[in-house]
Amino acid sequence: MSVIIKPIISEKANYLTDLRGAYSFLVNPKANKIQVRKAIEELYGVKVAEVRTMIYGPKVSSKHTKKGLQVGKTNKLKKAVVTLSEGEVIDIFAN
Repeated sequence: MSVIIKPIISEKANYLTDLRGAYSFLVNPKANKIQVRKAIEELYGVKVAEVRTMIYGPKVSSKHTKKGLQVGKTNKLKKAVVTLSEGEVIDIFAN
């Protein structure tokens, strides 16, 4: 099971990185905080101080067609916000 899917690069994520040293990642929905902490420490070689996770439910969309109502949904996502110890930095664009 791959724990880390990809880093999140957005305005809000970059703001949190500059302000608090917190980095955002999309992670496997079945991974817990301990697994996320170990994966970040092994992958980037840094010391993690705190891990916060949040689960986003699937988004449902529907449209009316000649055949009736067509319903679709996206996958469930889990996001982890990782705060590093003082003085630690991750260069996301280098990896």
